[in-house]
Amino acid sequence: MNAEADIGSKLAEVGYLADQGLATALRLALLLRRPLLLEGEAGVGKTETAKALADALDTRLIRLQCYEGLDATSTIYEWNYQKQLLAIRAREQDDVTADAIERRIFSEEYLLRRPLLEAISLERSPVLLIDEIDRADEEFEAYLLEVLSDFQVTIPELGTVAAKARPHVILTSNGTRELSDALRRRCLYSYVEFPDHARELAILHARVPDLQESLAGPIIEFVQQLRKEDLEKKPGIAETLDWAAALCGLGVRDLQDDPGKIAATMICLLKTEPDLRAVTKETVARLAGQAA
Repeated sequence: MNAEADIGSKLAEVGYLADQGLATALRLALLLRRPLLLEGEAGVGKTETAKALADALDTRLIRLQCYEGLDATSTIYEWNYQKQLLAIRAREQDDVTADAIERRIFSEEYLLRRPLLEAISLERSPVLLIDEIDRADEEFEAYLLEVLSDFQVTIPELGTVAAKARPHVILTSNGTRELSDALRRRCLYSYVEFPDHARELAILHARVPDLQESLAGPIIEFVQQLRKEDLEKKPGIAETLDWAAALCGLGVRDLQDDPGKIAATMICLLKTEPDLRAVTKETVARLAGQAA
């Protein structure tokens, strides 16, 4: 069975439990060689999807973290100016023409590959993660479309560099701004939800195997109910795993045994001061009771 057909089981082997919709999206992205745009709230596991895909395919992960003001040049290549300067000084006393020096210092030996160039330079297809594309501006998004269409970049001093092996591209977005229709048309699309109770419980068992069975279910129920509260930032899967590990380390056996201790552990789940204030000891006691 090829990688496209059994990608769901391959992801499970590396500890990532994808639902059927996401597994199908990944399978089609591999089969059709199309970029996959993953959209959803922060914390649902979009970035982890790309990391797990690289592990499942036993290939390299190359991550491009997007941010406001990101420009195309910094994502493709830069010249190692310090090394070039040293080379120029070393040849000042040699009988070498300026053209010869220029040809030498503008060669691959002095080239610093950034994520986009690195991704198309490898002999084996890597997973290229373009993380939080919604944080970059529209100008960079337009340039990215060209790269994703041709999988080649032009370096004035060296010429056009085409992909040796086409990368598997995963883009993520938290929805902070609307992406262009052109980018959406270029990609396959999947909206990633928070996992349901059964899948999050399975993830917890896989990642925190020492956790008592009697505590695992209430932890997941507590977190799922907590996400329904009026919060600035809902706890993601990573926060669930952190909280479970903390409770395990503190020797907690029942969420209702010591409400004060449980309330103190909310720092694992809640990441803003307003959320910590909003989730009082009474709230924790109520949610723990519902989870019992």
